[in-house]
Amino acid sequence: MPVKKKRKSSGSEDLGMKKCKITSFCRTPQAPTKLISEDEHFSSKKCLAWFYEYAGPDEVVGPEGMEKFCEDIGVEPENIIMLVLAWKLEAVNMGFFTKEEWVKGMTKLQCDCTEKLQSKFDYLRSLLNDTATFKNIYRYAFDFARDKDQRSLDLDTAKSMLALVLGRTWPLFSVFYQFLEQSKYKVMNKDQWFNVLEFSRTVHADLANYDEDGAWPVLLDEFVEWQKARQAS
Repeated sequence: MPVKKKRKSSGSEDLGMKKCKITSFCRTPQAPTKLISEDEHFSSKKCLAWFYEYAGPDEVVGPEGMEKFCEDIGVEPENIIMLVLAWKLEAVNMGFFTKEEWVKGMTKLQCDCTEKLQSKFDYLRSLLNDTATFKNIYRYAFDFARDKDQRSLDLDTAKSMLALVLGRTWPLFSVFYQFLEQSKYKVMNKDQWFNVLEFSRTVHADLANYDEDGAWPVLLDEFVEWQKARQAS
């Protein structure tokens, strides 16, 4: 989950993705620092105390607290596990956890300390392997990352989130990223966002089965036209 805080570039990256804000989505989280006994029952009081280790005076875990939280659990803020966790907590704003979101979500996960959450990493990661659940997480990511006074994602944020959710699994992602880099588009709306997932699941890497008369957004029509022109040159 990206923390909304400007950082310096970390150098060159692959296939035109050097401007992408998310660069650590495949880092392996650290293992729990100690084994959790099955008889260590969940404690609401302990969970709330855990929350206050990171919350500010406004009773919200903000960017600074989030960075400390990520450091403690051994996960980069940009790791996809943080997006899945935010989804489980039903967090509304990227880079922030409210007390209500924390308590409700961690109670569902039965986590009241760092080690218990670390023990859930494999479970959180496994959710991405279920097609229906992944679709829900993907759709959640749009509103989660969107500035709440805007109806669309700015293109830089959209590229970063797409790298997070599709970068490792969609063969055409790096090509699509390059297309977005040189395109006229400044934002991505919800319909476009939803259709990119459908496109990635149904259209072959060689684009041979792409239906030009289908109900795809113009964005994707233009991507296919652009890519076919590159292949023909």
